[in-house]
Amino acid sequence: MAGKLDAVESRVFTTRDFALDLGGTLPECHVAYETHGTLNAAGDNAILMTHGYTSSGHVAGRFAPGKAARGVAEDALGWWEPLVGPGKAIDTDRYFVVSSNALGSAHGSSGPNTIDPRTGKPYGPTFPEVTLRDSVRAQKLLLDSLGVKRLHAVAGPSMGGFQAFQWSVTYPDFMRGVVATVTAPKMRAGVDAAEATRARLATDPNWNDGWYYENGGIGKVLEEIRYETLVQYGQRELLAPTIPDPAAREAAIRSTAKAWAANYDGHSLVVLRKAIGRFDITGEYDKIRAKLLYVIAPNDKLFPGSIGPGYAADLRKAGVDITYVELVTDKGHLASHADAEQWAPLLRTFLERLPK
Repeated sequence: MAGKLDAVESRVFTTRDFALDLGGTLPECHVAYETHGTLNAAGDNAILMTHGYTSSGHVAGRFAPGKAARGVAEDALGWWEPLVGPGKAIDTDRYFVVSSNALGSAHGSSGPNTIDPRTGKPYGPTFPEVTLRDSVRAQKLLLDSLGVKRLHAVAGPSMGGFQAFQWSVTYPDFMRGVVATVTAPKMRAGVDAAEATRARLATDPNWNDGWYYENGGIGKVLEEIRYETLVQYGQRELLAPTIPDPAAREAAIRSTAKAWAANYDGHSLVVLRKAIGRFDITGEYDKIRAKLLYVIAPNDKLFPGSIGPGYAADLRKAGVDITYVELVTDKGHLASHADAEQWAPLLRTFLERLPK
């Protein structure tokens, strides 16, 4: 029977003088993370969880008092709660789960809202450009510090799927399996989207050339951006069964957006948007050695079902051992957790059948 994770602790791993792909160095590179389960003696039962665009490293359970990740509510459940935990598809009685926060995020890893040790102030608009390869390399250092010798799998949705794909070509022999959901091996929009985001953030009266940390913040524009994002992701459809009244549903989405805006950093939207805008491993399929479980939601507005078969065919043609799945869902981009029960048995079987 599935149990509960009710004493989760967010931790931070730090390495120094971390060189970045696009130039420059982070004098202190912080990676926020949480773990579940126990690493085996061989160091090879670990599963790395990688999160979506504006999410955190909080993948499952509830935090112990005072141990929440930065900007995450202490009572918040993890983003893949239905899939990760004792007795669940990603069974923490069996696997050592490590969930990492990406570089550039606002939830504890090095990002615009963390302190630049050279100035003693938040990096803000001076935070350097990072890539998903940077995040993957930082995650590898984190895993090394934890004693992980080989990953059983790396898994994640959306931008987390990007990171999982990136792992498959950056460290192709380090994992047995890759699970990528509501995602693709290439970002459809480029870095121009990041500049559009920055321009919109700058419309907030508190923008102050990006130095809004002591200027009241830019919560108003962040709230509007988040509301629009939730609607695009399929939040109306997700809430419809429990909140049938449209007005009440809109109020709930607005409330969620307001709470998020109070804790997120606008510059992280830009930094991560640039990182995902550069993501593309479509020319590196021949490097992939791990088995791949690729899950798509056909009505996902970000990664629609129309793109999935082509990517799956190309991966298979390149020799990748791929299991391709299209969910039957109306939950769009939120489907891999909102309809978790639909594909959880497949996920469990996929992980169990990976070669040792």
